[in-house]
Amino acid sequence: MTHRPDPSHTHTHTAPHTATRRGVLRGAAAAGAGTLALWAAGPRAAAAPRHAATPSVITRHTGPYEVMALLDAHGTFPGTQQGVFPDATEADWARARRLDPAAFGPDDTWELDFRCYAVRGPGGRVTLVDTGIGPAGSPASDWAPVPGRLPSVLRHAGIERDDVDTVILTHLHEDHFGWTVDPEGTPMFPDARHVVQRTEIESLGADDSARSYVVEPLRRAGLLHPVDGRVKVRGRSGCAGLTAVPTPGHTPGHQSVLVEGGRHSIMITGDVLVHAVQLAAPDVAYRLEDDQDTARRTRHTLLAEARTHHHLLATAHLNHTFHRP
Repeated sequence: MTHRPDPSHTHTHTAPHTATRRGVLRGAAAAGAGTLALWAAGPRAAAAPRHAATPSVITRHTGPYEVMALLDAHGTFPGTQQGVFPDATEADWARARRLDPAAFGPDDTWELDFRCYAVRGPGGRVTLVDTGIGPAGSPASDWAPVPGRLPSVLRHAGIERDDVDTVILTHLHEDHFGWTVDPEGTPMFPDARHVVQRTEIESLGADDSARSYVVEPLRRAGLLHPVDGRVKVRGRSGCAGLTAVPTPGHTPGHQSVLVEGGRHSIMITGDVLVHAVQLAAPDVAYRLEDDQDTARRTRHTLLAEARTHHHLLATAHLNHTFHRP
C-alpha cells in the first residue's frame, strides 16, 4: 500500500520550517510536562541505562573497524506516535511493535533512544557520527531529555577527546549536534574535522540555532569541513573505510555513513529511519521530515541497497540498535 502524505506536511528547509519544527516539539513538550568537567569523571560516570538490560555501549565489527553505538539519552517524544506518523495503519504499527517493542509507551507515546556512533579503526583513531542532545541549555533543551551523557559514555568506551580526529554530522537538527561545542561555543573535539554536507549548511535560515550554535563556532575554529555528495571520509577509494552517503529528505543535506571493512558492512542511518514503523513500512512519513516524498524515496533506496549488499543498519533512535533489513 502506498501512503500519500497530506501536501501540507511536505516542507522546504527554510528558517520558517525550522521555527515550525522547534515550535511543534517545544509546544508538545510543554503540554506533556560544567560540560568539560564530565570528561574528567571517568568510567564510573558512564550513562545509566534506561533499564538494567540496556548497555550504554553496544559494539559490532566489520573488518578492522569497531562500530560502537553510544547511548546519549533516552526519553519520551513530545506528542503521540500516531500524531507524528499519521499515515501509519494498524498493520504497520503491529509490524513495528514486533521490531522494536520498547518504542511503545502508554497512551500511544513514543519511547526513543538518542544515540551517537563511534567508529574506531586501525591505530585507535576515532570517527564520531553525531554528537547527541548536548548539555543543559543546548538547543535541544526545549524538548529533549538534556543533559545527555555522551562525554562520560565515550570515557566508558575508552575514548578520549583527542582520540577523535573526525566528526561526521548526519544533519543539523538539535538532537544530533548538541555535544559538538560546549555552552561557550568551544569545540568539544578540537583535533577533529567536522564533516557536513554543504547543502545542509546552505539550507539553514539566518536564525537557525544550528548556524549560531555549531556552524559559526566550527568555522571560526577552522574545523568545519563541508563536502559535496558521496565522499570517502576515511580510507582509499575501493578499499575499506568510511563513506559519507547523501540520504536527503529528512533534511536537504542529510547524510548517512557507510562503514566498509568485512563481508558485511554497517550503514549508520542517521534519521532516515526515526522509528521502527518506517522500517516496517518505508512509505510511512514522519510529520517533521523536511521533504516527505524525497525522504520516502531515500528510505526505499537505502533499504534496497542494504538488502542487496547485506548491510547491517545502525539506527539513531530505535531502541533496538542494529537491524538486518
